[in-house]
Amino acid sequence: MFNKIDAQLVSVEALDLNSLLIPGLIIVFISLVAIYLAYLFNRLVRFRNAAEANLGQIRVALKKRLDMIEQLLGAVRGYVRHERGVFEGLASMRAKVFEAGAGGLRDIDRESRSIAGGVIAVAEAYPELKANETVKKLMDAIVSVEDEIARHRYTYNNIVQSLNTMVDTIPSNVVAGSAGIGKLEYLQFEEEVEIRPDLAGIAED
Repeated sequence: MFNKIDAQLVSVEALDLNSLLIPGLIIVFISLVAIYLAYLFNRLVRFRNAAEANLGQIRVALKKRLDMIEQLLGAVRGYVRHERGVFEGLASMRAKVFEAGAGGLRDIDRESRSIAGGVIAVAEAYPELKANETVKKLMDAIVSVEDEIARHRYTYNNIVQSLNTMVDTIPSNVVAGSAGIGKLEYLQFEEEVEIRPDLAGIAED
């Protein structure tokens, strides 16, 4: 009789243990999933913030390029055709650079690179300008800014690639969709910095 009671007690204890264990496992599982989803969300936000920070550095570098071009243009004043229009174009780009997204920065890069190439080519076409110390320093500064822009663009595109991969893959794409985090656009700037520009329309005859 006692054996029968003991068996019943063991059965009840096992039932009680299972009734506690199963909900506990479910709670642990849900907690782990929640932690993992939070990790994915934080990773997405870090990538997005890092991309925006690098985009800000690119904006600053482009602004610096525009300033250098304007100074160089001032140094070669009298040798460049349509100076006023070029100055106005630089001012317009400077006003837009800090509000532009990736596409707008690509346009500013292309236009400012074209102007810089033309002005540098004018400076190199005249011996008296080429020998001018101020002109040489400004041309060197523009080349240095090009390197800075290239470094920031490389970092930005790597961050964008990581973010876009997460947005495209499971399960991080579910988190991204729920948080409203979408893919970012790559910065595709022209690679051939040293292309010889056409001087027609910028150099004085």
